[in-house]
Amino acid sequence: MKNVRQNEWEELVAQDPNAVILDVRTEDECADGTMPNAVCINFFEAQRFFDEIKKMDRDKNYYVYCRSGNRSGMACQAMESLGFKNTINLTGGLLLWKGELV
Repeated sequence: MKNVRQNEWEELVAQDPNAVILDVRTEDECADGTMPNAVCINFFEAQRFFDEIKKMDRDKNYYVYCRSGNRSGMACQAMESLGFKNTINLTGGLLLWKGELV
């Protein structure tokens, strides 16, 4: 897992054709706004989270965020335990995000 701040996150995503943006907040939080093209999978619904993650391509690069960076860090660790090699955690999460939400 790599921890990055917003500036680096935006640069990496813009240059990465294998980028998958993953929002691990609750459905209610996602309804308040997500990053463009984000896939929402609630980390707190552990079984569903793992079921969905297991279906994902391990060769992609996963940019993972939540509200503060805590859940997304745990999600990155969980993904790595399942064989994902490229997980990037947004330090500070959406609390520090100054970019677009949809």
